[in-house]
Amino acid sequence: MLEASAPVSFSIPAIGAGSDLLSLGLRENGSLEVPPEGPGAPASWYNQSPTPGERGPAVLLGHVNATGGGPGVFADLRALKAGDLIEVQREDGSTATFAVTKGEQYPKDEFPTQRVYGNTEGAEIRLITCDGYDPATGEFDDNYVVYAELVT
Repeated sequence: MLEASAPVSFSIPAIGAGSDLLSLGLRENGSLEVPPEGPGAPASWYNQSPTPGERGPAVLLGHVNATGGGPGVFADLRALKAGDLIEVQREDGSTATFAVTKGEQYPKDEFPTQRVYGNTEGAEIRLITCDGYDPATGEFDDNYVVYAELVT
């Protein structure tokens, strides 16, 4: 495991994804702040979670599509396979590298908060985006979560 150091950017070579990372927390109502939408919008690190590389689940949030159409930074998370690498560049100049273990889709009204955000024995990371688009409502009914564990 690594000492605390805020993340500044990430890359996922297997799907050609990456961006700088914003640091976002909670809204006044207790819900997560989400990154801005738009073409090229960055992902964000949930700053109430551990920093990537520390013990526990660091959480990154990103959009599946951009406002006005086109892919968001996390558009291709479903294409990740076990063993694919997620590299997080940290403020101290180090890189935390994680290997994907699985991806799961959850209905938003049955989101397993403890499984996603709960303490872990080692350093892990979660990538969270929207999923389950309903054309009738124009809303996403689900979330897709990628789980990964620190390898270096």
